[in-house]
Order: sequence, then C-alpha cells, then structure tokens
Amino acid sequence: MNEETVEAKVRWFRALPLSERMEMLCTFTDLALELNPGLTGKKDAQPTKGRIQILSAA
Repeated sequence: MNEETVEAKVRWFRALPLSERMEMLCTFTDLALELNPGLTGKKDAQPTKGRIQILSAA
C-alpha cells in the first residue's frame, strides 16, 4: 500500500483555500452530529489539558 504520511496530509490540507477548509470543517461537524446527535446538548465543555497526540497502529 502507498500510504501518505501525516506530514504530507498536513501539507495538502494547508494548501487548500480557506473556503475549502471551512467546507471540510462543516462536513466533519455534520458527520459528527449525524453519528451522535446528543453532542449539541453538551453544556459547559471544558478544555483538555496537555497536548494532542496522533496515534497510529504500527
């Protein structure tokens, strides 16, 4: 398989115009809400402390 690296995907995403990035954000948000409609009922969300890590199976 010819899988792209995370860095290559980041470069691709950053190369998109802002309008296309925002369209993708809306698409992902719509998908998340479709899969979990209860997300809109969450109140008082708290930020996660620490760093975000991307994990992948080796």
